Amino acid sequence: MDELEKNLISMKDKYEKIFQEQAEYISSKVKKSDVNSILEDMEVKQREIFEKRNRYSCVGCGACCRLAISEFSYDELKTKAKNGDNFATQFISIFVPYKDISEAKKIFPEYIELLESQNENKNVYFYHCPKVTQNNRCPDYENRPQICRDFPDNPIAFLPKTCGFSAWKNEVEEDYMKNYASVEIIDYLFNE
Repeated sequence: MDELEKNLISMKDKYEKIFQEQAEYISSKVKKSDVNSILEDMEVKQREIFEKRNRYSCVGCGACCRLAISEFSYDELKTKAKNGDNFATQFISIFVPYKDISEAKKIFPEYIELLESQNENKNVYFYHCPKVTQNNRCPDYENRPQICRDFPDNPIAFLPKTCGFSAWKNEVEEDYMKNYASVEIIDYLFNE
């Protein structure tokens, strides 16, 4: 078992534990009258998590430019873009599909192998930015699209250790999971 797979298992175990703790706490201590206040507090916590992201920056590892992953094929993304989906529009303006998985595997082999070992690569499509330079630089960095500026947009994304945002992920991942679990549990318990 390689390090990435161990990290995935650890993250799943951590989330299950957090989810169980939050479920026990919320179901025994939270009243319906408390929900709005708790959700407001969670929104504040979420903003704090993303404000901490601003303390980190891209170090030019190129992983996000050389390996973007989507559950949508290129044709599906084009259709979504045609129907007004802003994310899909930005995505297809930047990324092009790899010809096959072997090309993507050269970029981040441990991640592709993890997907394969988990049998999770069946409906996953791999893309890359054809503009990124050999030294992992964007030739139009100042005018890059918003999705590039926002990456990573959550702290549970798989990031290589070389990514400048991996320290942010490590710092806030547990708080993000706790917040996410709480929202799911509150929605289930109080918004049926």
